[in-house]
Amino acid sequence: MTAERTRVLVIAAHPDDELLGCGGTVARHTRAGACVTSVIVCEGESLRYGPGGVGQRSHVDSAARVLGVEDVRLLAFPDQRLDTFTLTDVIGALERIVREVQPQVVYGQYGGDVNRDHQLVFQAMMVATRPTERSIESVYAFDTASSTEWAYPRTFVPDTWVDIGDTLATKLQAMACYESELRDYPHPRSLEALEYRARASGAQACPSAAEVFMTDRRVFRDDARASVARWPGD
Repeated sequence: MTAERTRVLVIAAHPDDELLGCGGTVARHTRAGACVTSVIVCEGESLRYGPGGVGQRSHVDSAARVLGVEDVRLLAFPDQRLDTFTLTDVIGALERIVREVQPQVVYGQYGGDVNRDHQLVFQAMMVATRPTERSIESVYAFDTASSTEWAYPRTFVPDTWVDIGDTLATKLQAMACYESELRDYPHPRSLEALEYRARASGAQACPSAAEVFMTDRRVFRDDARASVARWPGD
């Protein structure tokens, strides 16, 4: 009898957020055989680069291939303009994907980021993944370099560390696909800074490198429809 593959859903506001927050963890999931769906809510380029953009779609696809993610959904809401839509517009788009994918583990943006799109995506995610969606066992928030740490008050307090010592190089290789988003060190979105960040997070809990998360929700169900809640990287 073939074991059921873990279904993982990543919800990010912009292209590269999915890598900054949980790229190493996603690589762990795909290496373990999980089905990972990555949802990117905003197109992430029109505000800075004009209507023609810079080819973010190709960057997204290249990064996904490096991580082993086969299912990428681009919702194409306008960059930095989510507050011009009703929240239900975003919730509805996410709900349709949640009901189709029926994920067991969900990773999403932290709600206290300095970026307004991140805040709204978090709010929409928490509604779209509410406990009535009974496949979902755990929902985690990730921090996003150059956004979470620049907010005030600084309220991201991780309670979960995932060892990405074996997948840090994969995360950095995938991030390198986002040519328009990389910056020179010491910017937090430089490859060097991302490695140092992972090493520093690892030193908090003793892996050689780690990604950190806050638990938004975990549900242990006493029925046959859900197993014991999976932790990140399981």
